[in-house]
Amino acid sequence: MQTWLSPRIKLLIALVGLLVIIQVANSLSGNALVGFGIIPRTLNGLVGIIFAPFIHGDWEHLLSNLPPLLILSALLLHDSIKAYARASAFIILVGGLMVWIIGRNAVHIGASGWIFGLWGLLIAQGFLRRKLLDIIIALLVLFYFGAMASGLLPVHQRISTESHIAGAFSGILYAWLIHKKFRIKAS
Repeated sequence: MQTWLSPRIKLLIALVGLLVIIQVANSLSGNALVGFGIIPRTLNGLVGIIFAPFIHGDWEHLLSNLPPLLILSALLLHDSIKAYARASAFIILVGGLMVWIIGRNAVHIGASGWIFGLWGLLIAQGFLRRKLLDIIIALLVLFYFGAMASGLLPVHQRISTESHIAGAFSGILYAWLIHKKFRIKAS
């Protein structure tokens, strides 16, 4: 049990450490790292697809994103670290590309697109895979994080609703693609 749990806890601690170090650097530089966010339809903004989820506007922004990121990450890590890494990479890249294509003219930063991607993925897996553990996780996510659905509505000008929608869509898309791949293999 400890050999299964230990690498997952270390990964989550490393993720927190990375996000905190980046926020310290961003704070000390007068928010200079914000320029590495997604800036839709610009060449410089393409770099943001990779970096934006790790950059936050301020400490409040980071601290509001950390709990759901860690909890949803931990729930997805029940499978394997490799599956979590693949899903996260897909969500970050596809969701970020969608924001770059359809996002409003602003700098889009923060882990919320990744969070919404994990949220959508965990819920979709419960419906698609129909394994008891996946169903339980999907129900827990719906129960405890169901209010996140309101983040899909464009309510605040300073919040990247585009990231939320693109993240949720990419998480659901990833769940569907993986499910389809395993169904084809099983045939």
